[in-house]
Amino acid sequence: MTATRSHLKDLDYSVVQQCMHCGLCLPTCPTYDATKLERNSPRGRIALMRAIADDRMEVTPSFGEEMYFCLGCLACMTACPAGVNYAELFEHARAEVESKGVLNNPTRGVIRKATLSWLFMDHGRLQMVGKAMQVWQQTGLQDVLRKSGVTKLLPKRLRELEAMTPTVQPRFSDELIDPVTPPTGEKRYRVALLTGCAQDLLFSDVNRDTAEVLARNGCEVFTPHNQSCCGSLHAHNGEWDLACDLARRNLDQFPPHQFDAIITNAGGCGSHLKHYHKLLKDDPRYADAAHNWDSKVKDIHEWLAAIGIAEPKPANQPAQTVTYHESCHLCHGQKISSQPRQLLRRIPGLRLVELPEASWCCGSAGIYNLTQPEMAGQLLERKVNHILTTGAATVATGNPGCLLQVQNGLRDRGVGIRVVHPITLLAEAYRRD
Repeated sequence: MTATRSHLKDLDYSVVQQCMHCGLCLPTCPTYDATKLERNSPRGRIALMRAIADDRMEVTPSFGEEMYFCLGCLACMTACPAGVNYAELFEHARAEVESKGVLNNPTRGVIRKATLSWLFMDHGRLQMVGKAMQVWQQTGLQDVLRKSGVTKLLPKRLRELEAMTPTVQPRFSDELIDPVTPPTGEKRYRVALLTGCAQDLLFSDVNRDTAEVLARNGCEVFTPHNQSCCGSLHAHNGEWDLACDLARRNLDQFPPHQFDAIITNAGGCGSHLKHYHKLLKDDPRYADAAHNWDSKVKDIHEWLAAIGIAEPKPANQPAQTVTYHESCHLCHGQKISSQPRQLLRRIPGLRLVELPEASWCCGSAGIYNLTQPEMAGQLLERKVNHILTTGAATVATGNPGCLLQVQNGLRDRGVGIRVVHPITLLAEAYRRD
């Protein structure tokens, strides 16, 4: 009988032992800040991981619950003076939890099979579910159900989940963006645009805006239909093999040697997309292409800052006050912080107001707001309170999870502040030209 793989024991031990236990990460960790418990801190979690790697502790349900209580916001990586790769430790720790099955139960198993193993492994299935939600929402059935009061009969958690149901876009990326978008004017670059999975259903308009902005700045944009999920949802939830399968699919669909850059506009996806070589380094067929891929993947803000953008003409541009919330994986995972602000400041008439604790997690964290609603709710309340102090009419943020989370938080407070991707604001300014 083949032994179950141990992700933490098989991991390069230098990664496991790198933490100096200095504690400089503690003030940056949202869960430690809330509980003041050592086990809820990066340092405490790494100590648990190392105990397993050293065979001093077994993988237990308590260990699994702790790994899933972590947001994975990676703020600790920004604070760490030793450069500890917490992202790698975090993913392998969750993979260890799943391989040992210590959190398994029938309900959890069905949900993970239906979502991670079935829905998010096939773009057609995802769009099928999206189209069903379109019918539900656009025919008014959702509003009728809510106004009827039937939802009040649901258990509290189901009522909360129903209220969080996002609005599906009327058209998906394949309907909005041609497979090839020619540049406006002289061609300077050939780039590929990743349209994502949840991004495609909920923010296909952001994908369209991204293609337009790239074309406006001299890029020929390759946007094939029927794209696959990037695999970040799977890697962050312990499904290592599924994440590897999705990485291979993307490498087949977007051979990196054919492009000057491979563009992503979702902070959480981009943080994962830049580490395909880590997933496939032992795959003789894909390892070299994955290494090249990692060097070609660029966040849209990062790419535009590198190539320079055509500044929108000042005529017809309205005055607007905007604040910027940093996506954790864009800021801490990809180290992209100044570029979105630079882009926003290039828009005529736009006044950028700094958001207090701009890089503090909003509580979305992938699906954290679904699995850990209490902690996510605390973080969202803190974020909304800070937004309200800015006096801004618009919040810009570069990740679909953050967009949804902040939208829901402001809506629940009865506040009509717009929440958009920075690229949408730039695309709107170009259209006014």
